[in-house]
Amino acid sequence: MNGHKVDVVFVIPGDHGKIYQDLSKDISGLEPPTLACLTATYLNQSRLSVRIIDISASKKPINEVLNEVLYSNPYLVVIFVYGHQPSASTQLMPSVRTFCESFKQLSNIPILLTGTHIAALPERTMKEEDIDFACDGEGFKTIQQIIYALKMEDSHYENIPNLWYRENGNIIRSKGSYLLSINELNQISVPAWNLLDMSIYRAHNWHCFHDIDHRSPYASIYTSFGCPFHCTFCCINAPFGKPSYRLMNPKNIIKQIDILVNKYNVENIKIIDEMFVLNKFHVNEICDLIIDRGYKLNIWAYSRIDTAEDSILSKLKKAGFNWLGLGIESSEKNIRNFSGKNLTNNNIIEICKRIQSYGIHLGNNYIFGLPNDTIESMQATLDLAIELNAEKTNFYSAMAYPGSKLHQTTKYPKPENFPEIGWIGYSQHSYLCYPLKTETLENWQVLQFRDEAFNIYYSGEKYQTMMKKTFGEKIQEHLDDMLTYKLKRKLLGD
Repeated sequence: MNGHKVDVVFVIPGDHGKIYQDLSKDISGLEPPTLACLTATYLNQSRLSVRIIDISASKKPINEVLNEVLYSNPYLVVIFVYGHQPSASTQLMPSVRTFCESFKQLSNIPILLTGTHIAALPERTMKEEDIDFACDGEGFKTIQQIIYALKMEDSHYENIPNLWYRENGNIIRSKGSYLLSINELNQISVPAWNLLDMSIYRAHNWHCFHDIDHRSPYASIYTSFGCPFHCTFCCINAPFGKPSYRLMNPKNIIKQIDILVNKYNVENIKIIDEMFVLNKFHVNEICDLIIDRGYKLNIWAYSRIDTAEDSILSKLKKAGFNWLGLGIESSEKNIRNFSGKNLTNNNIIEICKRIQSYGIHLGNNYIFGLPNDTIESMQATLDLAIELNAEKTNFYSAMAYPGSKLHQTTKYPKPENFPEIGWIGYSQHSYLCYPLKTETLENWQVLQFRDEAFNIYYSGEKYQTMMKKTFGEKIQEHLDDMLTYKLKRKLLGD
């Protein structure tokens, strides 16, 4: 009636090339925006229509995206500022700014931002970006209510939860916050994957080491929201306002998997949950449902290293969980305690060997440059990584991500302190990557150590021998090719 073809357009931002450099060509994954799809289902159930435009995965030029949004003529544009993991939200902000500034030159359709970075810094985001609204919560109810208000031409926003808006030149935060209950989450049931071109998404290279030529199609699903832990470097709980943990009904999870397998021919699946292997009853029920279906899946999920119990490892493998991502962080106990991990190295070695004994591959994660780190302690961490010999190892530089306790407490400069760097400096793989310094190390030393550690690990004879034995010569060739990709770093003088 008013020329609106849809009620809301969701835009998924990102510049894969700037974030991952040459790794974006065929090494890094392209993950579907599952949270946007869940939100679309939530709105569809309220008889609101949604369109999703994924800039990051489709690689559409900005002019084409702008034209598609204008053609849709929505009441609201929502930009989902979420990455492949919680810490990958902030690095999307340059892409967000490009879209917002370009769009506002063409239209007065209001823009709302939601995501981990936005929830961490809502007022700052309102001040810095050419937007109308910001959401400092998980977004479902906020987006629904603001669309209702815009359709009714009602500019009274004070009772819409988790909303930041402008009024008479002032930035105002609405009254109250809202998290969906477990019952409400279960009512969403299945993400609106029909709004995406599922064929364009691909798994990370390591996820498919067993069959490197078949990384698509690929999908990701939630089985829970939030995390009950308090790791000082982590920002996952920014949209929830506190540590929390809401489990979705396993019967709804299997509905999602049924659709992915039978409609989209998906075998490669990521469990997005920050901590999947935590509640053994939840994990066991999901595994039982998958096993009953007889699906041949290739799944990866996160686990705390101290929650991977024998009682569920065999069932995980039988259900198709071929990879578990573990946060080891450091070899030094005093540094690891800072990150909330209270295990000895012997504990870690025993647990990793036990997981691998079930035929499950490891994706181990380490952080260089945490407070108190030195060259010696980082070398010890690298030595531990080499001893554990995980099939996939991620080395990160410590970052004070917005939304983390570290962002609030660090005394050292952060990427946003430098206009020539900005938010892209939070990307671990970008040219402008800008980690934290420590008491004894400059940040360039941390970054240099990280990049050298990557090459040492993946070119090491122990690792290469194990990978050839486990996955065959083709993967050894793939790894050799991967090592030819050299990340350029401004901080290192490239």
